[in-house]
Amino acid sequence: MKLLRAELFKLRTTNMWWVFALAWVLTTGIVLTVNCFNAHALLKPFAQYVSIQTHGHETVATADAAHLDHLRSDWLLGHNTITQASTIYTSGQLIGLLLACLLAIVLVTIEFQQLTATSTFLTTPRRRDVIAAKLGTALIVAGLAWLVTSAISVVVGAIFLHQQGYPTHLGTWAVDRSILLNLAAYLLWALFGTGFGTLIRNQLGATIGATILYLVGSGAAGALFTLLNTYVIKHDWVLTAQVVVPSVASTVMISPTKTFDQSPAPWVGAVVMIAWAIGSGVLGVRALRRRDIA
Repeated sequence: MKLLRAELFKLRTTNMWWVFALAWVLTTGIVLTVNCFNAHALLKPFAQYVSIQTHGHETVATADAAHLDHLRSDWLLGHNTITQASTIYTSGQLIGLLLACLLAIVLVTIEFQQLTATSTFLTTPRRRDVIAAKLGTALIVAGLAWLVTSAISVVVGAIFLHQQGYPTHLGTWAVDRSILLNLAAYLLWALFGTGFGTLIRNQLGATIGATILYLVGSGAAGALFTLLNTYVIKHDWVLTAQVVVPSVASTVMISPTKTFDQSPAPWVGAVVMIAWAIGSGVLGVRALRRRDIA
């Protein structure tokens, strides 16, 4: 607990905390605005032909049979009020998860960047205790970031949906699950960042590497596994297997609908993320304990 308090003291007495806090709030506000505009554009054509009524936690949609042909296929694929509500309530997640990962990396690598690792580990010879304190700090901050960004998104999003005449879907399990799994994603990416930072001690290399893995991982995985499926192994499970990539697993975990046609169940994404987070942490601590610091 003393080490944890020391890490929290380091964080709140430097500029790092407000830089990350400002980034979380700004990105959430920007993405929330974009998501609200997108939801308005996607739901408006449907609302012209369909009247939506809420009975308890169930939404009943009725449509004039003469206008059913006007319903776009993307609506049938998931562009409904539940999907849009989940998207709005988890606004800022794309950059928010990356920031949680980067904060954890900085907490670890700053010891090597500022050349304080030697004194830190001489004061506390059990290196795993130091890393555990940094992990605890990263998890606490990631949890607070989720709480603040979710509060902003849920309050603004609920007001927006109500003003548009749609149900807020707060209390609907698919939406609540997305919000709660968003918390799990924040914590898991913080855990992953801690392990990644212990594996790659260079701060610049670790932050760039994690950013590329996070932002490019989904697109690269989709392209690679599509090529494998097209030219090498022509089975659907090949496309499903792209969930092994952390960024894809994170998206699958929190999405209320399938992110791609062969997407597995959300719990599969959660299991993959937990495996990556724990695996990187264990390998990172083992590597750190065997390295010379001075």
